Amino acid sequence: MLRKPTASFLSRSTLVCAALLLGAGCESTKPRAVSPSDGVPMSQNNPAEEQPPPGTPTGEATPPTSPTPSTPQKGHASSWQNARVGDRVVYAFSASRGGGRGNVETGAAAGMLTVEVSAVEGPWVWLTLAFTSDSGQPLELPRLARKLTLPVLTDTTRTLEAPREGTQTTEQPTAAGRTWEAKRYLRDNRPVDGPLENRLYALDAGPLYLTNGLLDASTTLSGFGGAGSYQLTLTDFRQGAGGSGKVPGMEWPLGPGTYFDREIESEGTKSVLRTCLGAERGFVLRQEATLPAGDKATPCRDFSQASGVPLEEVLLSFVWEGLDPKQWPPAIPNAAPPTRETLTVGSKQLSVLQVDSREGAEGVKQVGTRMFLVDPWDKSVDGLGHEARFSTLSDFLYRVTPKGKRESMGGSKLTGWGSWQP
Repeated sequence: MLRKPTASFLSRSTLVCAALLLGAGCESTKPRAVSPSDGVPMSQNNPAEEQPPPGTPTGEATPPTSPTPSTPQKGHASSWQNARVGDRVVYAFSASRGGGRGNVETGAAAGMLTVEVSAVEGPWVWLTLAFTSDSGQPLELPRLARKLTLPVLTDTTRTLEAPREGTQTTEQPTAAGRTWEAKRYLRDNRPVDGPLENRLYALDAGPLYLTNGLLDASTTLSGFGGAGSYQLTLTDFRQGAGGSGKVPGMEWPLGPGTYFDREIESEGTKSVLRTCLGAERGFVLRQEATLPAGDKATPCRDFSQASGVPLEEVLLSFVWEGLDPKQWPPAIPNAAPPTRETLTVGSKQLSVLQVDSREGAEGVKQVGTRMFLVDPWDKSVDGLGHEARFSTLSDFLYRVTPKGKRESMGGSKLTGWGSWQP
């Protein structure tokens, strides 16, 4: 039985479903509740009056919980191609979790997120992402403890777009000392135990091109025993002075510009799954493919079939995921205390913590064995994408025979990683 690692760059709906299953946070800082919501509404679109997309059958009623799609959000190609060193946006972030049915643990965090252009070397724009406290100090939250590097390709070789969903309202909010022409997208799935999603975008992204014009974004969870919310709110922006800047190292990449390989064992057969991560004009790209045996070709040449998520949604997910883990390695039910081991990945010897846990139904002897980095930020894993360093490096399930012998039922393990961008 194969247990596949969870991906980090999730769609909004997938992220929310996954978030409901996560544990409590690890930092007790009261979250802020700020929003550029002091704008004056100008008009509200009536879904019944909007023209349906081409090919939509007439006479069909739209369920009340269905989103109202608008013009798709597209990468701002011209803005990215004119990016200057020092361009930046700053958001206040907050997240809180807990209090739902069967979930008595709570957690909260708050601080500032800065996204800044650190170098321009065509066709690449290099971003630096930093999560800090309100006073600019590093956070103790493990996932948000380091500045991350993000190379973004500015070439317009493909169409990138994502629909903005929900009931739409045109407003004039004030944020970061400026009044904006903006549109709010409100999507309320609480009647079906889903989340309330609130997004506010500037109609003209302008200096906010790094995050596709985002002014404010919040998600409030509901149903399935989950409770909590997470939010980004624009507090500052700046246009840079220019220059080429110094290309940062890739020791701590968000993910784009890197790849990693996992060997998958399932039903007695093995294969290697390569995950390629990229970014283009405000979208984070992800593509997975099974490698042919002995394939040593240059990795990640083609992202034409990759799935894309707007950068601001990735950052919003980081705010939520940053509440975990409460402890390291993450708590696993029915687990024995972790033991320190060494895992060989290519030519590297990684210090890991191995956690064995009882698995399976009563009367069936199964053991799960998971390995985590002792320190997810250790230099031995420089260049490894964020999601991989905070996932299991090895995750296998074993059947235990009456004589105590372990027989593999399948699993996966990290076998290599690297950088693909020039």
